[in-house]
Amino acid sequence: MDGVAVSKIMQIMDLKNYLPDMELKGHRIMLSDVNRPALQLSGYFEHFEQSRSQIIGTVEYTYLQQLDEKRKEEIYRQFMAYDIPCIFFCRDLQPDELFLKIAMESNIPILGTKRSTSEFMAELIYVLSEQLAPCITIHGVLVDVYGEGLLIMGESGIGKSEAALELVKRGHRLVTDDVVEIRKINEHTLIGTSPDITRYFIELRGIGIIDVKTLFGVECVKEKQQIDLVIKLEDWKKENEYDRLGLEEEYTEFLGNKVVCHSLPIRPGRNLAVICEAAAVNHRQKKMGYNAAQELYRRVQENLTKGNDEDDE
Repeated sequence: MDGVAVSKIMQIMDLKNYLPDMELKGHRIMLSDVNRPALQLSGYFEHFEQSRSQIIGTVEYTYLQQLDEKRKEEIYRQFMAYDIPCIFFCRDLQPDELFLKIAMESNIPILGTKRSTSEFMAELIYVLSEQLAPCITIHGVLVDVYGEGLLIMGESGIGKSEAALELVKRGHRLVTDDVVEIRKINEHTLIGTSPDITRYFIELRGIGIIDVKTLFGVECVKEKQQIDLVIKLEDWKKENEYDRLGLEEEYTEFLGNKVVCHSLPIRPGRNLAVICEAAAVNHRQKKMGYNAAQELYRRVQENLTKGNDEDDE
């Protein structure tokens, strides 16, 4: 089923349920867009976006309070005759008994928060965008290394989990092992999370399942992380050509978004954790405007130019 459950949004955002007797199961929000129904509460329903979550702030609330009971009921019934997914009250505003009665009859959830209207709207849109984002599941390991989201991929048994464990031992944070859920938040942002059932667990062949959060502490785990860099582990083959300069970036694609990708050959004696750290720091340095490969190329060009000038003399 598409959309996100109203009960899940209530849990994530710690909201108050004004209709505790209503069964929230089956109530879902399908859009991340929201609406403040000021015009609708004054009686104008042209172009009303009924499929959006409706947010009542101080302006709407005070307007309703100055209406007489007959007009209130007329507006309430007209407003809640639409198939609204949920109505949110901000600033701890208390909906009146008539509003709650008609909402119960119309089977529309009414939730509340003490946050200011603008703050809550921004947070709600972000949460809904994240929950409703296109999602895929891939085989890999996601670790936060110096603030960079490092997605380690490769064939089963190649050493992804061992590399993640070593990174955790070196002070970095595990997001997920084995299964990575990737959500496309926007055209530039991919967020990786773990399935609830395997969160903070690592599988080590020969040892079994270990709980990183319990063994190493809460500072060594993280619930979600933006994916900034992909490391693909593969068996080292003598006949293969591997990039030794890194002048041109290679990319892999998830949900239409491109992410920088490095293929890393594995052979005995290579310290994967140190290499992953270096890759993360180097990627961060590139984002800050410095590229070591381009700097080397510039020095070589300067040296060649200098050598040619000396020959001319």
